[in-house]
Amino acid sequence: MRDLSPPKPPSFASLVQQFFTGYLVTQRAVSPRTIASYRDALLLFLAFVEQSIGKAPTAIRLADIGPDLILAFLDHLEQERRNSVRSRNLRLTALRAFLKFAGRRDVSSLHIIERALVVPMKRFERPMLGFLTREEMLAVLGQPGASWSSQRDHLLLAMLYNTGARVSEIIGVRVIDVVLDGGACVHLHGKGRKQRSVPLWKTTVLEIRAWLRLNPTLRGEAALLPSRDGQAMSRSNVAQRLELAVTRAATEQPSIVKKQVSPHTLRHTTAMHLLQSGVPFNVIALWLGHESTTATHRYVEADLAMKEQALARLEAPDTRMRRFRAPDSLMRFLQTL
Repeated sequence: MRDLSPPKPPSFASLVQQFFTGYLVTQRAVSPRTIASYRDALLLFLAFVEQSIGKAPTAIRLADIGPDLILAFLDHLEQERRNSVRSRNLRLTALRAFLKFAGRRDVSSLHIIERALVVPMKRFERPMLGFLTREEMLAVLGQPGASWSSQRDHLLLAMLYNTGARVSEIIGVRVIDVVLDGGACVHLHGKGRKQRSVPLWKTTVLEIRAWLRLNPTLRGEAALLPSRDGQAMSRSNVAQRLELAVTRAATEQPSIVKKQVSPHTLRHTTAMHLLQSGVPFNVIALWLGHESTTATHRYVEADLAMKEQALARLEAPDTRMRRFRAPDSLMRFLQTL
């Protein structure tokens, strides 16, 4: 006699394993960075759940994951871990992706999952984009010194400004990614495994040639901008070298002291200077690797000078303020006081 009872739903641990190995890797083929982000979110969430309801990760059921628990987790991220709203929303995105996947694998828990999915993203005000003026950027670049690290750092900053690349993209540049003959450019490997090519200034090309002559062992798959041990630089290493350059530039451009300058600030600076030079939005979006021009429009919002130019093109209404004349009754009232 056939067993007509419904199949046993997969365990929570099994769903997590299928989500990462079967869904994200095999079906979606997402980037390693996305997998790492989702992994970190699940690790933080499972640790919080164990601390909150006393259940080990292997004992958790989908029925345990209600909206109240998710909201408590998100509050924990903001209040105790001091995460930004943006980070909070990224963790929620990972949880939502997992729950949607789990709902398709365990239909019996779908009504529970639907309740959990109503937890909204938190709205937040986008900060104004920080960027450097042309003079400040040139001061940060400075002139390359005689030492190996000084020449590497100068090329690093020059390429960040030239390309507007993200830190992850610039430290991932290999010697083979640089084309110096003909139409000189660098191939960048961006977010979501997207690739783009960015043209190089002649000065950047000359500097790369000089750098490769100085380091003849750098070829092929080797990192163009290595650390002392020959491996690609880390994000913290880039931030540290930039901080030294900013400190040096402050003697020439004191205004830079009031600004928070990170490697991403140089990306904003490139975009802003392209925009101020009259480069169209769609070209800047391609240059930076934006999926749409929506993100590029933020640079117009940040540039007060461009707003003033736009206002100057709009003729002001011809209105004049008339002098106030009080009625006689009011004058008599005031005179009697």
